[in-house]
Amino acid sequence: MRTTSRTWIANPAAAWTSDDNADCRGGIVVEGKRIVECVPGGHTPADYSERFDARGLVLLPGLVNCHHHFYQTLTRALPAAQNKELFAWLSALYPVWAGMDEDCVGSATELALAELLLSGCTTASDHHYLFASAFENAIDIQVETARRMGVRVVLTRGSMSLGQSSGGLPPDHVVQSEQAILDDCQRVASAYHERGDDAMVQIALAPCSPFSVTAELMRESAKLARAHGLRLHTHLAETEDENAFCLEHVGRRPLEYLADLDWLGDDVWLAHGIHFTAEEIAQLGTAGVGICHCPSSNMILASGLCSTLDLEAAGSPVGLGVDGSASNDHSNLIQEVRQAFLLQRLKYGSEKIAVTDALRWATSGGARVLGRPSLGSLRPGALADIALFDLDALRFSGAGDPLAALVTCGADRARHVMVNGQWRVVDGEIPGLDMGALVARHGKAARRLQLG
Repeated sequence: MRTTSRTWIANPAAAWTSDDNADCRGGIVVEGKRIVECVPGGHTPADYSERFDARGLVLLPGLVNCHHHFYQTLTRALPAAQNKELFAWLSALYPVWAGMDEDCVGSATELALAELLLSGCTTASDHHYLFASAFENAIDIQVETARRMGVRVVLTRGSMSLGQSSGGLPPDHVVQSEQAILDDCQRVASAYHERGDDAMVQIALAPCSPFSVTAELMRESAKLARAHGLRLHTHLAETEDENAFCLEHVGRRPLEYLADLDWLGDDVWLAHGIHFTAEEIAQLGTAGVGICHCPSSNMILASGLCSTLDLEAAGSPVGLGVDGSASNDHSNLIQEVRQAFLLQRLKYGSEKIAVTDALRWATSGGARVLGRPSLGSLRPGALADIALFDLDALRFSGAGDPLAALVTCGADRARHVMVNGQWRVVDGEIPGLDMGALVARHGKAARRLQLG
């Protein structure tokens, strides 16, 4: 006897599956936490107990955000950090971020996850690398918040150990000792990392960058991650300044440095990945290293253009990330799909980049980057993480192709979002979340942090 409902999400205006072999024009059937059937156009499933009317809505796999810094929602559009490139931007913000407390992390995490959910994002990876001396339980706070909100997350325990007095970029008062870092990585991995393809909370290890940790910490992080079956993440090749910094301080380009530290493998993904040579792109592809393209951040900081198609052709999976709100100033992943589409057309030309390329990066590409093959597609057996968008706004009027309109006309908010078979956004709202109270609490924390 069946104990779970079998819901037919019926007859969407358009359905993009990310799987060329799946025909979901008639919708999908969800049972428990899985998609159990793709319904071809004009057909009705043989067995369903509930019907959800998706007429007029565009059906997508839940979007996957591969790189974020939740805490940075507290420093959006900060005057001291305006009109700067990466290193100067970081130098302006490190002293502000050093004042974070537990309330800051909790408010920022909840607000960022709410933003992401409302944009159709069902899986989010956060890179939290700044642990102020007043508290060290940021990951614990994030786990509790994500579980309460029902969002699937990959939380990376970031780290910085190389302060300015030792030749690093961050101030000394925002770095930790290597032993403290490794001990806490061990702790959070043991406490929170879930295995299995339906995991809701996973942990990865993520030294901030080659210019903020030592070579020894990079090596030990890789050893610890692989001993526990965790993935590895860091920033790399974001700017030419980074290349110059690495050449000056370690005598090698960033990718060569990573290779020396045993950081090239299909369990690694890198944020940004802009300034690679053709030979380095081939090396990344051979190793299967994933790349998270962060288009808005790369434009705001004038960092450059990621070579997405070249990376994919070489063998590297490519996903999308909204990056930190201090360099992007929003946590809206469906808008990032449009940004990726436009920026990559600027790089490769209008005949080589279609809206489906940007959607692929935001769904199945991101799932591959995070090592989660059961996410990012609409097919039988995939987890029931989906997003439905309406086309009722003025910007969509007159559109001939609903799927193309979703991207080119600038969708910014999902109508309904399901995570793991549970509705987490209904009619454009998050059930049970007092948005006004959240914004007030978050705004108060931001003002306190910015005023010091």
